[in-house]
Amino acid sequence: MTKKRIGFALTGSFCTWARVIPILEELSSTYDLFPILSPIAYISDNRFGKAADWRAQIEKICGRPVWHTIEQVEPIGPKNLLDALVIAPCTGNTLGKLAGGIIDTAPVMAAKSNLRNANPLILAVSTNDALGASARNIGQLMNARNVYFVPMAQDDPNGKPASVVAHFERIGETLAEAFKGRQLQPVYD
Repeated sequence: MTKKRIGFALTGSFCTWARVIPILEELSSTYDLFPILSPIAYISDNRFGKAADWRAQIEKICGRPVWHTIEQVEPIGPKNLLDALVIAPCTGNTLGKLAGGIIDTAPVMAAKSNLRNANPLILAVSTNDALGASARNIGQLMNARNVYFVPMAQDDPNGKPASVVAHFERIGETLAEAFKGRQLQPVYD
């Protein structure tokens, strides 16, 4: 039996990567994974780690090089290279680009290309302004065809009242339900 081909894009929100990478590893036993990084994710050395170390870990898990340019991901649509695409973490910046049709990074081009074939797009939100400026983008994308959200909740209601983070451990479940055309309850506390 052939494994489904899943694009897995990581964008900023580096504070969540240590929680996302184990999920990527879990999914690698079930799916054929194609790693994709945003430009900042591809080059950013920050307090959470060095870009080269993250890339090496991701490439080892997926067994292939990271796609990080628009040119690398554009063929996803015309060649129907993926069965689904996961963006985790999906930042407020990426949400805004997806909602506004701004195609200027590898993850949003991959999303556009994948949706062209009516394949599921799974978004695992991680943004400090989900209940602020990003709320309208989330609402717009919740109403878009073939877009599914990983269940999410406020991560620090008192300290950061507008901040929301996906329950990354539910990415696999969300993906499986998306293949059936079903959205898990996306928002809860």
